[in-house]
Amino acid sequence: MKHGFIKAAAVTPEIKVADTVYNAERIILGIEEAAGNGAKILVFPELCITGYTCGDLFLQELLLRKAEEGLLAIAEHTRGIDALVFVGLPIRRENKLYNAAASIYEGKILGFIPKANIPAYAEFYESRHFTGGNREPVEYVMRNGGEEERIPFGTNLLFEIEGIEGLKVGCEICEDIWVADSPANAHAKAGATVIVNLSASDETVGKDEYREMLVKSSSARNIAGYIYTSAGEGESSQDLVFGGHNIIAENGTVLAQSKRFGNQIVYGDIDIHRLCHERRRMTTYRQEGAERYLTVKVPMRREKTEITRTFDRMPFVPEEKGKRDKRCEEILSIQSFGLKKRYQHTGCRKAVVGISGGLDSTLALLVTVRAFDMLSIDRKNIVSVTMPCFGTTDRTYDNACKMAKTLGTSLREVNIRGAVARHFEDIGQDMDNHDITYENGQARERTQVLMDIANQENALVVGTGDMSELALGWATYNGDHMSMYGVNAGVPKTLVRHLVQYYADTCGDKELEAVLLDVLDTPVSPELLPPVDGAIAQKTEDLVGPYELHDFFLYYMLRCGFEPEKLYRIACMSFAGQYDSEVVLKWQKTFYRRFFAQQFKRSCLPDGPKVGSVALSPRGDLRMPSDACGRIWLEELEKIDGRGADGAK
Repeated sequence: MKHGFIKAAAVTPEIKVADTVYNAERIILGIEEAAGNGAKILVFPELCITGYTCGDLFLQELLLRKAEEGLLAIAEHTRGIDALVFVGLPIRRENKLYNAAASIYEGKILGFIPKANIPAYAEFYESRHFTGGNREPVEYVMRNGGEEERIPFGTNLLFEIEGIEGLKVGCEICEDIWVADSPANAHAKAGATVIVNLSASDETVGKDEYREMLVKSSSARNIAGYIYTSAGEGESSQDLVFGGHNIIAENGTVLAQSKRFGNQIVYGDIDIHRLCHERRRMTTYRQEGAERYLTVKVPMRREKTEITRTFDRMPFVPEEKGKRDKRCEEILSIQSFGLKKRYQHTGCRKAVVGISGGLDSTLALLVTVRAFDMLSIDRKNIVSVTMPCFGTTDRTYDNACKMAKTLGTSLREVNIRGAVARHFEDIGQDMDNHDITYENGQARERTQVLMDIANQENALVVGTGDMSELALGWATYNGDHMSMYGVNAGVPKTLVRHLVQYYADTCGDKELEAVLLDVLDTPVSPELLPPVDGAIAQKTEDLVGPYELHDFFLYYMLRCGFEPEKLYRIACMSFAGQYDSEVVLKWQKTFYRRFFAQQFKRSCLPDGPKVGSVALSPRGDLRMPSDACGRIWLEELEKIDGRGADGAK
């Protein structure tokens, strides 16, 4: 349970209808297997001790008594097993019968949660046997041998696991998730971060998709983990078939899902800390109604959860091509519509874009072309400016010129070597001293040229810098840092490449496609140092680290609120075989150091559109003081010895 992870299991055992002895044995085997694999929350199907399809046998006294005996046998077997277990059975109380879930921990029955919504439509006729459950917990007296146990009984029960801060479990049963006001909604508002659902949902054509949608929706709306376990093989097939469709979801994302028509155990690592972070971040998420609930403490032992879930190496980039192409089209539309609005507001009819032959300026030019096409403005009104200097290579220069011409924009070349050399002479900068002044002097001269041409043309300067560079502060203050509208400000570097690739794939122009593909094949570089044998001498990722690592750090730090040690752990897992743990740690330290030190550059960013769930605008998502200290984050990283995910003690 280290770093807030809890392993959950949705278990569908094979059963025999009305054979409570056999069913209890199979449930016990399922508990042993799931707990043996590290699961701490185990959920079995609705009425699994008897079987859901008993029909009028539920009215038989013997079946009900044997169901309770089966429950006691299961509870006894959980002694010494550090897991919270939910199993379903029929329960009698005051001459009424309830479809209930029993919560068990370490041999003790902690509570009974009755089903709140009893269906009596289509193939369901539960109201023939069962009564809807009460909300406020009452006392249920159960005999265990010669002793009486007093157990809370009601839907408003929460089970607080003491091993993880913020982990409270609420329970609902099958139909409860299908109604408009699901008990899960009240559970979550009262503090439950995990909802379990014991279900017996039969299969009909297309029902699995709707069922998955319900689970994803409930987990997203309630910002919760959701463990859904359904009955499977063994239930009567007299009129219905049960597929054992098990789903574990977290905040709208399915972590694990079983194949239907086969009894399985599926596991999922639910991140409680991330859920708590998201609830804190969402100021419209209301916590209320806890006073109407009884909270039962579960003294679970604190252990390190062996994580089996995966984390996307590139969280900003969908892995599947169809989804990735859709994302790229959407982002290009957001960027171009944002720029279009700026032109409509200002009445301006011209744009100035500095083009280097690199990825960022290529994307900015493509977006500008799209915006001008939407506005029915001649592309010749886009002034593409190439400004070769000391580090410019023939390859990038040629690509910049070809691209401007192929797209039908105006091309203007301003060689800034002489101007920069004169400026260095004015300030006493040695031309052979290739320090930060040497580099930034070129970047600032380029920005001055762009701004002055914009004045000449009555145009707007369209910025090219991307979000990853802004996160690291990898921009020259009042150089490439500045523009009149930054179209790439919300786009991380790992996504820029895919946007350009998508444009190349869909443009329908072979000449333009060839240029864009060569741009994609060119190393990322600011080209501020003289070339070596005609090739790029300065590769950005050699200096600041791989952008795929930095984008990974950026997403999980800002979007999910992960602390450095947890972020290091999942980065080592996700990039195993690509970067060793020492490399991950090195660049993670670089990320935090630069992120905190460079906020002053982000505090005065030009306008630019947000495109995803992470953004750095000081007027939008990131209200961070420029002089915030990163000491505590860096100190936590210093405690890590670099031994990888399992070495993070």
